[in-house]
Amino acid sequence: MMKVLFIDTNHPVLLNGLKELQLSCHEDYDSTKSEIERKIHLYDGLIIRSRFSIDKSFLEKATNLKFIGRVGAGLENIDVDFAEKKGITLIAAPEGNRNAVGEHALGMILALFNKLKKADNEIRQGIWLREDNRGIELEGKTIGLIGYGNMGKAFAKKLQGFDSEVICYDIKPNVGDQNARQVSLQELFEKTEVLSLHTPQTELTKHMIKTSFLQQFTHQIYLINTARGSAVVTKDLVSALKNGQVLGACLDVLEYEKNSFENFFSKENTLPEDFQYLINSDKVLLSPHVAGWTVESKIKLAETIVHKVAAMLDQHNSIK
Repeated sequence: MMKVLFIDTNHPVLLNGLKELQLSCHEDYDSTKSEIERKIHLYDGLIIRSRFSIDKSFLEKATNLKFIGRVGAGLENIDVDFAEKKGITLIAAPEGNRNAVGEHALGMILALFNKLKKADNEIRQGIWLREDNRGIELEGKTIGLIGYGNMGKAFAKKLQGFDSEVICYDIKPNVGDQNARQVSLQELFEKTEVLSLHTPQTELTKHMIKTSFLQQFTHQIYLINTARGSAVVTKDLVSALKNGQVLGACLDVLEYEKNSFENFFSKENTLPEDFQYLINSDKVLLSPHVAGWTVESKIKLAETIVHKVAAMLDQHNSIK
């Protein structure tokens, strides 16, 4: 019987689902990384979210590991190259929270366009300003997506209710569909009025959105980032917000986040000056890395991992 170690809490659907697959499931949500390393050789499978990174040193000790299931969209906290060299199957679950991300991105831009946060705060203070809270419409605007995988496709699908042009840029060819026309980077720069990021965290996407990048857009733009905080250089975004190059920003993720995406406001984490600008600006809407964090997505993520582990086991048994 294969033994699987859970080191992050997840929906019970995942634990129960793997047990139904006749896997021996063990839970350890409190031990340190070094303590886990000392016993990881006993396990065939590992289930994580983001508690710590699965680096080369950890993987070298995982001498019997057959698979790692990451209950999330990406694998950025795993040394993918080394894991694959060791023959470890890597399983992520972007299908599980793509709908949640699409809805969140749409909700954020509509809230920003209609000044809902500002208007709500003012009314609670007894301030009734109608003209000052006149919004703008998404209809007629060109929405440019960078990254057209699970998340980008989900957002594009949501945008079909609007009379807008949706275009996408991706390093992979032929990923466009009926919901978004794939374009060159140059055409993206020329046409985009609302830019939404849907990229994984890689060396290519790290600090992608910087001054030299933003200056290439023909129009003043609005920015949505529900992908990874590392994609945006915050000081450059703040400069662009101040000079009007970027008219507004919806940020579910921040470059200052730790890998675990938790405890941003810890005592030892001094808030940068640029972040102070973001939290005081009516041009900016913020949320705490929850775009894919719905009640429904928690279940879907768990179900996705169970289905993929089941498929892996079926393939393994058929080879036998």
